[in-house]
Formats: sequence, structure tokens, C-alpha cells
Amino acid sequence: MFPLVLAAVSAGVWGTADYVGGRATRRIDAFRVAVLSKLFSVPLLAVYLTLLPVAFPGRSVAWGLAAGGAGMAALITFYRALASGAMAVVAPVSAVTAAVLPFGAGLVAGERPGLWAIVGVLCAVAAIGLVSMAPSTGRATMSLVGLALLSGVGFGLFFVLLDRAAAAAGGDAGLWPIAFSQSGALLVGFFLWERHRRAAGRTPSQRPAGILKLIALSGMLDMTANALYLLAVRDGMLSIVAPLASLYPVSTVLLALALDRERVRPVQVAGLGLAVAALVLVAS
Repeated sequence: MFPLVLAAVSAGVWGTADYVGGRATRRIDAFRVAVLSKLFSVPLLAVYLTLLPVAFPGRSVAWGLAAGGAGMAALITFYRALASGAMAVVAPVSAVTAAVLPFGAGLVAGERPGLWAIVGVLCAVAAIGLVSMAPSTGRATMSLVGLALLSGVGFGLFFVLLDRAAAAAGGDAGLWPIAFSQSGALLVGFFLWERHRRAAGRTPSQRPAGILKLIALSGMLDMTANALYLLAVRDGMLSIVAPLASLYPVSTVLLALALDRERVRPVQVAGLGLAVAALVLVAS
């Protein structure tokens, strides 16, 4: 039961991080937001590692680096797809793919959740797709759908690879896999950012202090959600924990409703109801 609670909380924290980071990307480009948010989260990660000290798990380094690299590449790909304005297609395709991939990976690995848990996961997948839908101002093309799928695969791989990082340690790895993941994310992020900067032919612009605060908050929330997910998947089944953690669009939508006065569409209300049903079924 406790892993399910951690997974649900991680989804809420991830969604909050996405909301805060999304506000920052309205004023500076997504590459800088993605990379700087990871940098700002490093001091908090050091605190977490100190509070949960364990022996250095060398066997999980490669898995953690791969998880972070996949997650960062997915995030930047997702932002590129969203830049088209076709959010009604991009967001649901990406989010649902991110939930389905680890669910399948868990089943292939031999996990056998109960019937009601499986029904709950299916409700969660449907809820993610419905909640993520938003009015679209752009035209969806096959290339955009491809980018959305690619980002979803990257997010799904992050869930799977972080699970493997915890398992590779052969016991309690603490939060070291998150440290490795953050390192992988920064390596890939700096590489992609530099490529983007050179292709655009621009030098970095000034970053207002208010934006830096948003980026820092987004990074610390994102890293905290990563840690909660790791603790959840360490003691729970990947096929159940990852889809629950993928419910992060729910908190993003609720924050937009409460703080930005955005209107929730009927399809999103249905998604919120399915999300509640998913939590109840999985916990039953």
C-alpha cells in the first residue's frame, strides 16, 4: 500500500513541477529551463543523499545515467512538440505512451498484478489521456505525432531504467540512482542545449531573477518526485507504480484551474473521475 501512496504523491509533485516549469518556458526557451532546473536541484539532492546514507552502489551507475539521459531527451522532445500548439494531440499521446511502456515491461519481467489492479491501471491510462487534452491552436501532423510518441517512449524508459537502477544495486541503494540520473540528464541536456544554441546562432539572453526562482522551484520539485518514485518502485511493482506516477497531468490541470482560472473541459472532468477510480481500484 505504501508504494502506491508514494507513487500517487510523486505524480502530484511531478505535475506541480511541470506547471511551474511551464510558466518559466513562457519567457525563456525550454532548453535552458530543462538544464538549469537540473542544476538548481543538485544542492537539495546532496541533502537527501546525506539524510539517507548508504554504500555507493556501483552496479547501478550505468542504469541511472541511462535513465537520466532518456528523461532529459524526452523532456526536450516533448517541449519541441508542444511548441507547435497541437497540445490536444501531443500531450495525451506522450503521457499515455509513458504509462503503457513500463506497464508492459513489468508484465514481461514476470509481474502479475491482480485483476482489480489491472483494471485500475487501465483507468489510469485512460485518465492520463483525457486529462492531458487541451484546446489546440496548431495542426497535428505525422511528424508531431512521431515526436509525441518519441517523448512518451523516453519518459517510459526513464521509469523502467530507474527501476532497473534500484534493482541492480541488489538491495537498498538509497537515492544514489537519482544522483546518477541527474548526472545523465545534465550530460544529455548540455549537449542538446549547445547544439540548439549553435544552430540558432544566438547567445544566451538575460534571465530575470523571478524566472530563476521558478526554474529552481521546478527543478527541486522534479528531483523530489524522482526520489519518491524511486522509493515507490523499489518496494512495489513497476507495472502498477509507473502508471500511477504517470498521473502527473492531473495536478497540472488542477493548478491551472485554481491559479490561472483556466476552464476545464468536460473530457478533462471525465479524466479526473477516472483518475480517482484508478487510485481506488489499484489500492483495493
